[in-house]
Amino acid sequence: MAPTATIGAPPELVPAARVLQGLLRPATGFAFAIADAGSGDITLEIEPNADAEEYRLSIDEGGVVLRAGSPRGILWGIQSLVQLLPPAIHRSARTRTTEWMLPHCVISDAPRFPWRGLMLDVARHFLPKREVMRVIDLMAVHKLNTLHLHLTDDQGWRLQIDAFPRLTERGGWRSDSQRGHGPNATMTGRPHGGWYTKDDAREIVAYAAERGIDVVPEIEMPGHVQAALSAYPEWGIGEAPAEPWARWGISTRVLNLEEATVDAFRRILDEVIEVFPSRFIGIGGDEAKKTEWQGDARTQELMRERGLADEEAAQSWFIGQIDAHLTSRGRRAYGWDEILEGGLAAGATVASWRGRFGAVAAARAGHDVVVCPDDAVYLDYRQSDHEGEPIPVGFPLGVDDVYAFDPLPPELTPEQARHVLGGQANIWSEHLDSPRALDYMLFPRLCAVAEAVWSVDKDLADFRRRLDEHLVRLDALGVEYRDLEGPAPWQSRPDAPGKPITREERLAIQRALVENIVDRTASS
Repeated sequence: MAPTATIGAPPELVPAARVLQGLLRPATGFAFAIADAGSGDITLEIEPNADAEEYRLSIDEGGVVLRAGSPRGILWGIQSLVQLLPPAIHRSARTRTTEWMLPHCVISDAPRFPWRGLMLDVARHFLPKREVMRVIDLMAVHKLNTLHLHLTDDQGWRLQIDAFPRLTERGGWRSDSQRGHGPNATMTGRPHGGWYTKDDAREIVAYAAERGIDVVPEIEMPGHVQAALSAYPEWGIGEAPAEPWARWGISTRVLNLEEATVDAFRRILDEVIEVFPSRFIGIGGDEAKKTEWQGDARTQELMRERGLADEEAAQSWFIGQIDAHLTSRGRRAYGWDEILEGGLAAGATVASWRGRFGAVAAARAGHDVVVCPDDAVYLDYRQSDHEGEPIPVGFPLGVDDVYAFDPLPPELTPEQARHVLGGQANIWSEHLDSPRALDYMLFPRLCAVAEAVWSVDKDLADFRRRLDEHLVRLDALGVEYRDLEGPAPWQSRPDAPGKPITREERLAIQRALVENIVDRTASS
């Protein structure tokens, strides 16, 4: 590439051209001025007959031509173009010792699935806006197109809601946090908090959209709500919690079933919809403990009035009310696979995390599903049996294990398989209290996820060869990934114990958890 190289783009692709400018300018020092359509050294064009995310990149002595079915497809072709340059292209300041040469080649590519995602938990440990944007940049490098942002939980509420300001004022911080996992865990003695204003959230959404990524917000209900109840105790049952939970795990606190409480969450979601244009709105639905409902006379009275046979039916009623509201606003509810319990409203989409049982049950029942099983793509699980793995939880999920992930359950018929939108990795942040810790757990495993949800054919040996080269790019990007040979000494956490389990133990727990889903889905 010459210092005078230009980018030719029609008006609808000028935003993508600016993204390309931003990727090429810092390290090269070249201007890459944007020219009229068809006149640049790098030409961006829409191909009307191509699928939305399909692209074709051609490089020869005449220049670079990138065609795609939509601006998003152009963005994925841009990432491939950048990755054909030396790794130094990813550095943030001019690199004077590098020759910026592109190979002559033709690349035609398209993704296997339309949903290729990452669930990022910012509720347990808040991640500042600038770090969320850095994650978005890294997702774009790997052609992931959906950021599922877990904004609320027992341990914190992270989004400004004008109608209920105490959600952040009171529920946005806690006085302490658990250090480590399991019976030997201690407390840090440090307050923790933070939240995004609506302007912050709009900025995150816009930044992601410029890079081809949708942001799906999640507001938990009817469980995982202790932070909300510490701010508005009238939404709960019994005495108000003093503050968001400082421990990890699952609080027993749940929302009550009063119409006023359901209406409050409708109002919350109305404000969420104003900020997040995503077709999908996360509503949680997972791990809601039913003990408070079982022991509360008023809840039992409401259940009888509504003809609800048991607490699972009560949760289904609650989710149905929320689903109907989102549908009336032109959106789709997106919840964890527990929302199948008691029967599922027609408009909801399922995130199948407890193995693939939820995916199979949902698809067979005619519901769309995103596959994200903890036994394959929970990137907060430990990466090996190495004694230096920081705060080990779960069973080992190494790069090879993650690469083997296939979102499509083989037992589905072709008709049922059409309900599988794709897959995503999930990373929970109980033990990730810094961007460095996040990098360690995400990479290079997220590279394996990205390929697993993009490609049809897999070759582990070839992937490992290419990953060795790709790690040099992560170095240039400043990613503090885990070395394939094991953690560096400073990446360990001897001050924070863990509680690892075996794969067999976890699968046994899963089987017990999902029996209710399988039975109820079959009967409904």
